[in-house]
Amino acid sequence: MFFEYSIEGGNFAQAGSTSSQVKKNLKQLNVDGSVIKRTVVALYEAEVNIVAHAFRGTIIVEIMEDKIHILLNDEGPGIPDIGKAMEIGFSTASPEVREMGFGAGMGLSNMKNNSDELHISSKVGQGTRVEITNYFQAKPVSLQ
Repeated sequence: MFFEYSIEGGNFAQAGSTSSQVKKNLKQLNVDGSVIKRTVVALYEAEVNIVAHAFRGTIIVEIMEDKIHILLNDEGPGIPDIGKAMEIGFSTASPEVREMGFGAGMGLSNMKNNSDELHISSKVGQGTRVEITNYFQAKPVSLQ
């Protein structure tokens, strides 16, 4: 299954609508509840980051037999220092975004804690790409 969503920067009224739709799809597929929860938390954080920081973005969700892969691309300011941005409490959110209850500096660390695989790349002045993968079952153990 393949889904694509467009995200409008600054549209906080729609923030979370993609993660809600993905949650509904995963429930319909009888995916384990703990996997759904982790996936939706990671996706919600990424979705809100697009709304809070970028002009626009896209989210591509691919649900496969054994995993869900989510690709988020945004057109925004980019992240100058991904390592610093991963620190709990670090935020570049504007005062207006913080007044709405967002921008506490937990987004990227929550994404990491709720993803089996997380990859972030960014170019200042161009945007950010985030890949989230969660497996529906434990990954096979390599016996090398």
